[in-house]
Amino acid sequence: MSAELELPLARLAVEAGRLIMQHYEVPTATREKADKSPVTDADEAAEHLILQGLARLAPGIPVISEEAAAAGFIPDVDTTFFLVDPLDGTKEFIARNGEFTVNIALIEHGRPILGAVYAPAFARLFTGAAHGAHEWQWPVADDAAHLDLASARRIAARPSPANPIGLWSRSHGKYREDEYRNLYNVGPVRICGSSLKFCLIAAAEADIYPRHGTTMEWDTAAGQAVLEAAGGSVSDLFGKALGYGKAGEKYANPSFVARGRSG
Repeated sequence: MSAELELPLARLAVEAGRLIMQHYEVPTATREKADKSPVTDADEAAEHLILQGLARLAPGIPVISEEAAAAGFIPDVDTTFFLVDPLDGTKEFIARNGEFTVNIALIEHGRPILGAVYAPAFARLFTGAAHGAHEWQWPVADDAAHLDLASARRIAARPSPANPIGLWSRSHGKYREDEYRNLYNVGPVRICGSSLKFCLIAAAEADIYPRHGTTMEWDTAAGQAVLEAAGGSVSDLFGKALGYGKAGEKYANPSFVARGRSG
């Protein structure tokens, strides 16, 4: 199923990205969710579009999606389900720095086996599946209906150099930056929002992304699928691959480290 869904999920992510960009170009009202995080009309419109699209593409497979989960709707899931973050990096969207993504992932038996990540402001689309990771770059106005693997670039994470390029979230304070430098021997650092960090490692543009603190499964699943398909890894602080379907933890992740290729 994952091979059959790779391009349809990629097209759906692009459609959602186009809708988000319509909101990006005009003033946007921002509201606060119960957890004090921001949400905009763009988040909700993109989620609606994606949920409708997944219902067409894969009827019967449940979907856990960020805004629905925030409203208290989390369906019961078994071994196969989708995880969706319709606008990962809402703060980056509000700040108008372009560092936000659309994330769609298919989970099987706790593993992200397929992921699509689209960064619409940069017109960069990434997918990860069993046969590898790919990237497309093109103007947002182009027709995604004709998307195919022949027009994609195969991407692969690189082995970590002596002084790896690190990626931090904008929320990291100076203390955390120093902690990461000491723990992971990080050299140059790039600040970047959203799941784009996983994809930059997958595309050999960076090497390591440590995240000590809480994230949610929909924040990481699609990016992890891309990075693992590119030969990289995402593991907790004990070296265990980051898993999914953690209902007992309310779908929260432990601290983790995303890396490029080992060896």
